[in-house]
Amino acid sequence: METLTLQKTWTDEELMSLEHPGNKCELVDGELIMIPVGPEHEEVGATFIENIRAYVRKHNLGFVWGSSVGYRMNEGNVRSPDVSFVSKEKLKGYKRPPKTFPNFAPDLAVEILSPSDTIESQHQKIVEYFQNGTKLVWVVSPEEQVVFVYHSPRPDKILQIG
Repeated sequence: METLTLQKTWTDEELMSLEHPGNKCELVDGELIMIPVGPEHEEVGATFIENIRAYVRKHNLGFVWGSSVGYRMNEGNVRSPDVSFVSKEKLKGYKRPPKTFPNFAPDLAVEILSPSDTIESQHQKIVEYFQNGTKLVWVVSPEEQVVFVYHSPRPDKILQIG
């Protein structure tokens, strides 16, 4: 099977008009990357969204979004965490959530590892989040049932069941 690499300068409108059923989409160094995700991945993401959203709404803190939301980084990349939280403060000046990719990183980015992912493969993305203003990153390993917690590009805590 051939790999198709689409490398060009993409506008928000072009990216948002792409159909990518069953795939998460990111733009990295001008290359469009389609990331297939399975039901387990989506189930884990939905659980995080439900729980984070309940807390955020109860305390009126901001918004929680899923993997279809892309954030345009300072370097031009568009990153799409599996789950993200954006504080009300970050959205000051907006009357409602943006319709296109916001030009900032989320306050919290949650990345769920797929079977082909490794912590190492996520490192560049984690560094980029922090360089663009993210305050907290969680990398979730459903296989190992652990969450790696980052307050900087290096993990500072590992959460396990129990």
